[in-house]
Amino acid sequence: MGNIKQPKPVALFASIIYKNEGILTEVLKTLEEKIGIIEDRTHIMAFNHTDYYEREMGSGLNRIFILFNNLIERESLVNIKLKTNEIEKYFSIKEKRHVNIDPGYVSLENIVLATTKNYTHRIYLGSGIYGDLTLIYKKGTYNPLEWTYPDYASNDIITIFNKWRNLYKRKLT
Repeated sequence: MGNIKQPKPVALFASIIYKNEGILTEVLKTLEEKIGIIEDRTHIMAFNHTDYYEREMGSGLNRIFILFNNLIERESLVNIKLKTNEIEKYFSIKEKRHVNIDPGYVSLENIVLATTKNYTHRIYLGSGIYGDLTLIYKKGTYNPLEWTYPDYASNDIITIFNKWRNLYKRKLT
């Protein structure tokens, strides 16, 4: 029988897809109020890997990733995803989202996203939320899996997560 051990806390991040710069400012402020201080953020990048959100949010979408300062327990990802869904709804107009917020966490071994959509490789976490194993860490870097979204599999995004892994690792010592 194995000994039960609590896993180390993890670094919380979020991907934010949006069109309007004004909404982004308000969303970032709301995230800091409801979830925690933002420690780092990426530059603004065009979100052009899929047209999945265009019908609801329009074309010409942008994205940033943010890293929160506070470490979290892994199981709190469920409540954080529920909070980000509430924030998305708050910024919706006529039931159309103007922002998409996908939280996830950075651990030493992987990147996990929270989602409301089930799929073969996703694990149910509770309260209608699933965990998506997105990247795994081996041979000194995060690596995509066969189901990893193409943008998360890109060198630019993996470089960001490798940087954030180093920041996270320093917090653990």
